Amino acid sequence: MNGSFECLVGSWKMMLYKCHCLLWFSGFHIKFVQFSIKMWFSLALSLPSLACPFRIKLITFLFLVSFAAAVGFLAVSSVITMSAPFFMGKVIDIIYTNPSEDFTDSLTSLCALLSGIFLCGAAANATRVYLMQTAGQRIVKRLRATMFSSIVKQETAFFDKTRTGELINRLSSDTALLGRSVTENLSDGLRAGAQASVGVGMMFFVSPSLATFVLSVVPPLAVLAVIYGRYLRKLTKITQDSLAEATQLAEERIGNIRTVRAFGQEVAEMEKYTNKVDYVLQLAKKEALARAGFFGATGLSGNLIVLSVLYKGGLLMGSAYMTVGELSSFLMYAFWVGISIGGLSSFYSELMKGLGAGGRLWELIERKPQLPFNEGITLGKDIFRGALEFKDVEFAYPTRPESSIFKDFSLSIPAGSVMALVGPSGTGKSTIVSLLLRLYDPISGTITVDGFDIRQLNPLWLRTKIGTVSQEPILFSCSIAENIAYGAEDPSTVTAEEIQKVAEIANAASFIRDFPKGFDTVVGEKGVLLSGGQKQRIAIARALLKVITNILLSPIPTLFVTSALDAENEYLVQEALDRLMEGRTVLIIAHRLSTIQNADFVAVLGQGKILECGKHEELLANPNGLFRKLMQKQAFLQNSDTFALDLQSREKNILKENV
Repeated sequence: MNGSFECLVGSWKMMLYKCHCLLWFSGFHIKFVQFSIKMWFSLALSLPSLACPFRIKLITFLFLVSFAAAVGFLAVSSVITMSAPFFMGKVIDIIYTNPSEDFTDSLTSLCALLSGIFLCGAAANATRVYLMQTAGQRIVKRLRATMFSSIVKQETAFFDKTRTGELINRLSSDTALLGRSVTENLSDGLRAGAQASVGVGMMFFVSPSLATFVLSVVPPLAVLAVIYGRYLRKLTKITQDSLAEATQLAEERIGNIRTVRAFGQEVAEMEKYTNKVDYVLQLAKKEALARAGFFGATGLSGNLIVLSVLYKGGLLMGSAYMTVGELSSFLMYAFWVGISIGGLSSFYSELMKGLGAGGRLWELIERKPQLPFNEGITLGKDIFRGALEFKDVEFAYPTRPESSIFKDFSLSIPAGSVMALVGPSGTGKSTIVSLLLRLYDPISGTITVDGFDIRQLNPLWLRTKIGTVSQEPILFSCSIAENIAYGAEDPSTVTAEEIQKVAEIANAASFIRDFPKGFDTVVGEKGVLLSGGQKQRIAIARALLKVITNILLSPIPTLFVTSALDAENEYLVQEALDRLMEGRTVLIIAHRLSTIQNADFVAVLGQGKILECGKHEELLANPNGLFRKLMQKQAFLQNSDTFALDLQSREKNILKENV
């Protein structure tokens, strides 16, 4: 045992002596160290860009603690791992130079001591991996949350020109790719870098001349790595964009599979998607070719390094400048450096791919919404009444700026009144809804609520005061109860009694209770498992539950009411709407006679402005008025129930004739 410690002490003395000798050793070693420091400093600047410019928000104190601890354990495990070849070389020298002595006990003790040290290194390495993985996943989690928040906060015009599939691809594929770069890849890269640096240092420690000879191959590899990295980064961005296109196509076609099948386009859509993924495959082949060339070159370099070590080391041994133990140590260090360089190559490759994906993410995360998300004033209960006014409004959709929707559009809706909007298709009736919700801002003019310009109001607050029931109610793929509760400001606080109450008012409770699971029935994607009338009444219940005072927006286009609902459902929906409109400011987009008759005012749109406005009876009394012509054209002057029954009778006769 004493012999083992004497051997270790002697080895450390020799290490200190050689370190002292290396202080005056100028030339390649110092330059190489400087180059390594610069390279790692540059790489360190690149790594935060995976979490920049939001690194302050993404990196928490817990992450910094975990990262610092992981780096500490990394240093411990790397020092232990890289000291092994040196001590093993000393063991070989002891055996080689003392073949006749009995050193079994000393050798056993020394090996046992080294085994304990290696065990500590393994524990440190395992801890390092765990800490880096968990710390990295925290960043990925915050990154995904930040990314989703940024998407949700964008203005509506952004979604008009941005494909949904592309956003989903960024949220899933790009974040996953970036996640690998900041977790396993970063951990392995740091370890490979530490081992390569220590290994190179120990190679110079064992034999400066041999190390200088061996590392002459590094500069060409560095140049090759830079070229490869830039190419891979560019290729990754193109690949991710192509994947986004394929995802967009798949999402649209699967989401509208009934339309695809109705037109018999299954085969055509399969061919389109196959062409998209074929292009992705071609890009993947280019990446595979580049990786093959790069890793082939690095592998060849590693083998040449080992061969050069054997050649040059053999010459040095023959000249008595090296012992067999030193050559063995040098070979093991060269082996470790070769493995580490391979690890660094893989790390650099994944890093460039992560940077390519990260560029797409930061592009969206950094984007500032053109409309405020949660800024502006709110009106108190004593001020808020629900009076609406559009004054000299001019508007065109951002995606079609050359096509003006409104010019000098003006409309006043007193608080607590019901205004029905009618007009030919394409005159901007639904656009009024979008402007009132502030999904878009007008080019000029003002829209006021109780005299306040809505551009001064907090959009989030404004929308909580507006309930909507659209032509095609959008339901989420969850239970009926969850869909109704979605109308509340905080769905988690809604009770089952409140949900059942609004369902009763909306004439929805009876059919909901007929389902085996009642209010827990899952409605399917976009409510596909429900009929049109059922979806409409659930949407009305959702609007009823909304935390509102005086203002309700409920556009119910005629096309939906007359064609999608039978007479019974039509009556139930109208009855629910009548309850919904009591005591509130209501804006209705409708042509249905019974709905228009119940309105306090009727406004007729056309040519980007209000052409007629007044009470229902007054407008009908004008024989040359546009409103009367619209009613006559669509046969709405007849009794609505009789018209519905006649329509059903005509449909049955047509079916019989076809049969």
